[in-house]
Amino acid sequence: MANRASTTTLAALGGAAIGLIVGWQVPSNSTAPVPTVDQAVADDSVSTPALQLGERLRSELTSSSELNGKDGSRFERFHLPVEEGTLIEIELGGPLHGTLSLYDPELQLLATSASPMYYDVSAATSLRRRIDEGGDYVVVVSGQDMHSYGPFTLTTREMELTTSDTLAMPSSADGWLQDGGDTFSVTIEESGLYQFEMRSSDVDAYLVLEGPNGYRREDDDSAGNLDARIADFLEPGEYRLTARSAYGQDSGLYTLELAPHELASDETLRNSGELAIDEPLFGWFSGNGLEYQLTLEAPAMVTLDMLSADFDAFLELHGDGVFASDDDGGEGLNARLIRSLEAGEYTVLARSHSGQGSGLFELRAAAIPLDELASEGQLESGRALQAWLEPGARNVYEIVIEEAGNYRLDLHSDDFDAYLELEGEGLFLSDDDGGDGMNSRIATHLETGTYRATARAYGNSESGSFTLSLSAE
Repeated sequence: MANRASTTTLAALGGAAIGLIVGWQVPSNSTAPVPTVDQAVADDSVSTPALQLGERLRSELTSSSELNGKDGSRFERFHLPVEEGTLIEIELGGPLHGTLSLYDPELQLLATSASPMYYDVSAATSLRRRIDEGGDYVVVVSGQDMHSYGPFTLTTREMELTTSDTLAMPSSADGWLQDGGDTFSVTIEESGLYQFEMRSSDVDAYLVLEGPNGYRREDDDSAGNLDARIADFLEPGEYRLTARSAYGQDSGLYTLELAPHELASDETLRNSGELAIDEPLFGWFSGNGLEYQLTLEAPAMVTLDMLSADFDAFLELHGDGVFASDDDGGEGLNARLIRSLEAGEYTVLARSHSGQGSGLFELRAAAIPLDELASEGQLESGRALQAWLEPGARNVYEIVIEEAGNYRLDLHSDDFDAYLELEGEGLFLSDDDGGDGMNSRIATHLETGTYRATARAYGNSESGSFTLSLSAE
């Protein structure tokens, strides 16, 4: 059922070398035909050193090394006997600025370190390839250009890879993708929460999980960066896990991690019902948005947070003429909504940003009654205050600076176009959109003394909640 390669070892050729050689120019008056790298590979008259897996080898490109007539660079080749099913990684170390090429026994080019299939720029002098047919292969070390000379080192090591098409729960497996995906059988013995992760520095990881009763889940980047994660509640049965690249044809190493998913604090999952103020709940997202009811007895500034380590959280809030949404307003990929709301009934929808992914999330709601928000008073450095702005109002706050220095004053609001003023000690500054979006920011040097910060809206008819903060830089 699977298309797994029966690879058992990973041979890596790489290392460090010492020394440095001054480069030589290729003679410009040469009249004899100059062989290219490909032609030289096929030239049996040239003595070619043998390279064995597990061997450390030092060599050097000089002006007497073989010449590539295409670009004037120098190169050296090595015969490398490899058995069928072996996965080899070749790495070039040392001062030489060079590239690597691998040819099969018929002298057809298989791979090069300059290939665009590599995502990691730091791996520009490494080459990986699974050998489908045993034989005597040819490795070519070439200078990047006609000025590239110097010593280099090739070293070898071995690494075990997974050969089975069946994975246990829990387990960890290392594999290699080449021209397609790998498929594994996984047996789930008990109903519960499970997690599947695929990580790779070589390819854009992509996971597909299929199971009983038409079950199917796919994921691309839920594990962060280009790694994939599927976390879901699974019933007992036989499942098929496919590990591949997002674009289908990339090659490289990857690691699979399969494990039960641990619930935070052993909380009970709730996928619907009431979302109470200051009573966090845990839910499980599996592709469909989950609705919760929020009831406010009095007007308040409400903060909604949705946190998840399994997927990119997304929040929606609607009801009583209000519709708002947020993707990454919290830390990382978490969602946060801050809105001033009238008393009434509201619906909170918890889902993922793209509808993909699945897993555990936490949902929180906090509220500050509008009549408790400060419309005036004192603002201290290192503190933030939340307040409410009436239409046409100007909220004024006193700032006492006890130590001269550079300070930053921020006015943030999701309800109106913020406008900020700062005056005192002979200073008067104002700002409209110096912060993110339509928020305001004043960054300046303040001497000791007393100042007044005025928070208002750009337009006279706007109103809503805001946050005002002062910080020393």
